[in-house]
Amino acid sequence: MKLSQVKLVVTDMDGTLLNSKSQVSPLFFNLFQKLQAHNIHFIAASGRQYFSIVEKLKTIKDQITIIAENGGITRRGDQELAKMLLSKDRINSILPLLRTLDNVFIVLCGKNKAYIETQDIHFPKLLSEYYSEFNTVKDLTEVKDDEFLKIAIYHTDNSEQFIYPHVKHLEHDLQIKVSGEHWLDISHHDANKGFALKLVQEELGISEDETMVFGDYNNDLEMLERAYFSYAMANAHPNVKKVARFETKSNDELGVETVLQELIATKSAK
Repeated sequence: MKLSQVKLVVTDMDGTLLNSKSQVSPLFFNLFQKLQAHNIHFIAASGRQYFSIVEKLKTIKDQITIIAENGGITRRGDQELAKMLLSKDRINSILPLLRTLDNVFIVLCGKNKAYIETQDIHFPKLLSEYYSEFNTVKDLTEVKDDEFLKIAIYHTDNSEQFIYPHVKHLEHDLQIKVSGEHWLDISHHDANKGFALKLVQEELGISEDETMVFGDYNNDLEMLERAYFSYAMANAHPNVKKVARFETKSNDELGVETVLQELIATKSAK
């Protein structure tokens, strides 16, 4: 395969496009304009809330596709391309279990807002980095008047070690995804970044051989498998490094931008 074939670039946000300060580099925005000039479409794919991704990429938000909430919703500008919903009955059946876990914060992720019921004064500040639209409520089971995309659970130490073993049995009919060191998501069985990417590839008529994907954590595995040019960040989880065909530098060393520069140089030389 040749880099010159690439027509679609997909990046995760946290740990990938964003540095450890949760910033997008100025270099990326410069490279984005060059991708546009070569008719390469860009997708931001994240476990973050849609509105939080838009906040990070607001200057280009209407020119890109956004896969948010780990595939829960996919949008391009004002157009909603796909969404995978969890029923409120299913959510309410899971919440009692989650409430028995120690050192966790539960986030009910709606299409319009996220909802939390904690009285902890520190968690909302942490949450605001990933969810720019959220409300604190008395009881998550009573939340109505929204469509629900997933339940996100934050553990103060490690989600893979302290949350996943308690919810693993739900995997037969739900998507259980460790999406970061502290985060685990519970969502519709088909809600993952790979399934969402597949829908966009089919819509745009772009093959896996024409797709480039960057990721760093377990919630990126399915979308990495949807691209020949699959890149693990140097800071990636070992599972990601096993699946990805290539590796690039870390998110703090402009790993995504380094490969994009190579891609643009190859396109320009063609």
